[in-house]
Amino acid sequence: PLDLARPRRRAGRRRGSLAGWKFVSPFMALFALVFLAPIGYSIYLSLYKTQLIGGTHFVGLQNYSDAFQDSQFWTSFSRVALFLVVQVPIMLGLALFLALAIDSGRLYGAAFFRISVFMPYAVPAVVATLMWSFMYGTQFGLVRDIDKHFGVTLPDPLSPHLILASIGNIVTWEWVGYNMLILYSALRVVNPSLYEAAAIEGAGQFRIIWSIKLPALRPALVIATIFSIIGSFQLFNEPSILKHLAPNAITTFYTPNYYAYSLSFDGQQFNYSATVAIIMGVVTMIIAYAVQLRGMRKAV
Repeated sequence: PLDLARPRRRAGRRRGSLAGWKFVSPFMALFALVFLAPIGYSIYLSLYKTQLIGGTHFVGLQNYSDAFQDSQFWTSFSRVALFLVVQVPIMLGLALFLALAIDSGRLYGAAFFRISVFMPYAVPAVVATLMWSFMYGTQFGLVRDIDKHFGVTLPDPLSPHLILASIGNIVTWEWVGYNMLILYSALRVVNPSLYEAAAIEGAGQFRIIWSIKLPALRPALVIATIFSIIGSFQLFNEPSILKHLAPNAITTFYTPNYYAYSLSFDGQQFNYSATVAIIMGVVTMIIAYAVQLRGMRKAV
């Protein structure tokens, strides 16, 4: 016998599928416009080269070959890699310590400290950098005042040897509260009965942190690490603003993002700038994905 209900079920599934696409289509259109289209256009630009004589012509992967042989690009890449290796663990370590301290219930005024630590995140990056730059200045600001009133000579935070550490301090001040909130939120969803059972078994605070809290924080730590990696490779605001105060310490290729900006807006090398941006996007994606896979493997 024929199944007369089958065509109706198929028609119902098609209508449901069309209805789903109607709901998703506004997001897909916006996603294609603001995400896929710029990436596609950047890839298109990176395959061409514009010269004063000869105009714009297709060069294929020549720009990528030039970038991999560009000493300035590798210098900027090595600098942000060093920044990532040093600054990110310090920032996440502080965020973890603060999240555990606030969650412990033994910190007086925990709500005040939570808001206070998170508050720097609400300060725009440009404003934060300007604020710290005035404190760093040896001709004005906090460093100058300390030198003058105490008769000492502090190291110049804007010198070529200390400028990267100074930028790391600014970034840590800006983002430690954001990462603290991620970790603290993960701690708040842990079942309190686990703590009670551990206390009954005689486990101390350090044992509870090691055996219960840290494993529960692993997914949140992975997310915070990925965000921090992306932010490190995107480092731009701080060096671009501090360059006006420390022109001898910050070059036009201080970070890959700043290098791409300088190539595009100062050197009018739009094609090569797009190439640098594409390379950094791919590198960031690969490293972030590797961290995610490693974190998920450990979680399993």
